[in-house]
Amino acid sequence: MRAAVVNAFGGGFDIEDIDIADPLGREVLVDVKASGLCHSDLHFAQNDFGMAPPMVLGHEVSGVVAAIGPDVTEFAVGDHVVGSLVQFCGACDECLSGRTVRCLRPEATLRAAGEPPRLSRRGEPVLAAMGTAGFAERALIHENQLVRIDPAVPFPEASVLGCGTITGAGAAIHAAGVTAGDTVAVIGLGGVGLNVVSGARLVGAARIIGIDLNDEKLELARAFGATDWVNAGEGDVVARVRELTGGGVDHAFEVIGRRQTVEQAIAMLRVGGTASLIGIHPAGGTFEVDANTLLREQKKVNGVYMGSSNIKRDIPFYASLFLQGRLDLSDLIASEIALDDINSAYAALHSGKTARTVITRF
Repeated sequence: MRAAVVNAFGGGFDIEDIDIADPLGREVLVDVKASGLCHSDLHFAQNDFGMAPPMVLGHEVSGVVAAIGPDVTEFAVGDHVVGSLVQFCGACDECLSGRTVRCLRPEATLRAAGEPPRLSRRGEPVLAAMGTAGFAERALIHENQLVRIDPAVPFPEASVLGCGTITGAGAAIHAAGVTAGDTVAVIGLGGVGLNVVSGARLVGAARIIGIDLNDEKLELARAFGATDWVNAGEGDVVARVRELTGGGVDHAFEVIGRRQTVEQAIAMLRVGGTASLIGIHPAGGTFEVDANTLLREQKKVNGVYMGSSNIKRDIPFYASLFLQGRLDLSDLIASEIALDDINSAYAALHSGKTARTVITRF
């Protein structure tokens, strides 16, 4: 099958023919119909976060079940499914408490030592990154990382449910616990940031301030529910947010992964506010905060992973909201491309001018 392979950090994506194994145990073989280009995959392709080339990335996957392993109980051939990088065993204390995103044994979703690799090239293993490896014609995924969805959801929209939506909307609804009447600022209005805006709107936030350098994204945030918008390149962002809200926001979401914007998020909080950090930082990234200010003003800093989501519960929920017309997924998608265009599409994404590009031709 054709796949986009990362052969060296910073070397881009090479379109190659590789082999995919038959499903074992609880694995599901998926014909990939759409795969979103999340910025996280670009981070992983350029930097060593513990996954070694050669590897196939791609974790926003939607498609149709082509075959199932002998122990699969949840899916059947022909099901429409969404894949997610959230790997969970289903049996540890965290999983049994419903906090699958905190699973203590995520490796339970992978093949055991001694079993043949899921992906290979000329007999040598190729890493199926994050258990999804969606930048390919087919993906072999443990059933815990898949969710069945209504076939009425188009594949491109379905793909963004697997990361962008559960991370962004989940950050507002689950991780931060935004409630009706709260004030919110969102720094960075890519695919995840726009979903934060959607999530804050869904729970009734009184004011939602979108912050970005790109005026087109600021305008798009308005369509998703932002009540105010601030161009980060024009003046003091913190002062502007404080002016708009009369002293600061209840919740600030940092969706970029930069020291400067994290510190801005903390600074724009009102007394008792929470800064939720979503963006991936470079390895070893740090930020500074005045401890006494944090104590005196009772501010909180909240590390958010995958929106604190339970994918089996939340992905079908967001899909139903989309079908009801209450959650915009279609306007997240800037363009649909072929697998061969992945490098140029990531170059455009890196420029900060697009929300989400989705591979739909393999």
